[in-house]
Amino acid sequence: MDYTHYFENSVKAGRSLSLAPAAINAVLLDVANAAVDQTDHLLAENKRDLDRMDPADPKYDRLTLNAARIQDIANDIKSVAGLASPLGTILSDKTMPNGLQISKIRVPLGVVGVIYEARPNVTFDVFALCFKTGNISILKGGSDADFSNRAIIGIIHGVLSAHNIDVNAATLLPVEREATEALLNAVGYVDVLIPRGSQSLINYVRNSSKVPVIETGAGIVHTYLDESGDLEKATAIVDNAKTRRVSVCNALDCLIINASRLTDLPSIAKPLAEKGVEVFADERSYAILKETYPANLLHVAQPEHFGTEFLSMKMSVKTVDSFQQALEHIAINSSKHSEAIISEDETNIETFLNRVDAAAVYVNASTGFTDGAQFGLGAEIGISTQKLHARGPMGLEELTSYKWVVKGNGQVRK
Repeated sequence: MDYTHYFENSVKAGRSLSLAPAAINAVLLDVANAAVDQTDHLLAENKRDLDRMDPADPKYDRLTLNAARIQDIANDIKSVAGLASPLGTILSDKTMPNGLQISKIRVPLGVVGVIYEARPNVTFDVFALCFKTGNISILKGGSDADFSNRAIIGIIHGVLSAHNIDVNAATLLPVEREATEALLNAVGYVDVLIPRGSQSLINYVRNSSKVPVIETGAGIVHTYLDESGDLEKATAIVDNAKTRRVSVCNALDCLIINASRLTDLPSIAKPLAEKGVEVFADERSYAILKETYPANLLHVAQPEHFGTEFLSMKMSVKTVDSFQQALEHIAINSSKHSEAIISEDETNIETFLNRVDAAAVYVNASTGFTDGAQFGLGAEIGISTQKLHARGPMGLEELTSYKWVVKGNGQVRK
């Protein structure tokens, strides 16, 4: 099948998409309201997807929609509508000695392609952020969420049509793998490609794409309990970071604990045991936990349990003898997504913030906050773990580039 017409229609829609901020916001608010109004339809289509997936699959929770999640999605879209558009922002402005006026101004990236797996909320998020920033979105969802994604794009297209806007401003490609390959090779049509999903998906897109890629990496997340860390804070933070929602990329994967705090480990682990978290503990932490932690949930850690993104009710525990060892363990195993320290030692805190190479670095707080909405961005198109162009939650500004505007009065270069 030839997919060129999808890309051509997207480029054409981009040439005609020039709306006032009020018109853009009106569309976003209507999409948010339509999502809530059509909750029953969305849930029915989502159930068709869920019925095809094993509930034990880590992707099951990501795939699941419910009334509360749809309301949250609608609220995020409304938040995006309420944010100021970055388009047209003058980043710099100067007059040269020859009289040329040179300005650097924010503009859309253009046509943004997003490849993602079983996360139907991404369909709404990508559309909202791209539309707000004057970008055209081409979405390639996974087969696991196809019924959900088709229902969502139907809602979006209905609102666009009601506003007399080209529906090709947001395109959902067919589900077959060939469409992915076409998108990876859509040079001249797609300006940037953003993969959102598992590490295998991200690696595949990075290695196969001829279109420039912004990586949104997997989250292999650590929290280090320092010698001086507060026990009450640590207990609440570890519990929240691990169990709030296990299938998301900011969920805790490995607790690193200073050996001097091992006697506190049973207290920290108690809420985890109550919620059924399976723990893979190194030798020293296992020796402490085996006295109090449920035997069916406790295992001796193997090397593969460190540097693993679990995306489930599983986590590892690593004991270190020093702050330096904690930094080394993170450096070796981190995916550079989100890392945290629980400490009252200002020297260690500042060293951690300066030394740990991650998109988001936390002090005495849960890594569960690594999220566009929580960062005040309205929503996110992904969490970038690379350093070129964007890093961390990607909101409106990260979906823009800039151009130079040069105004003269007959100047010629000598």
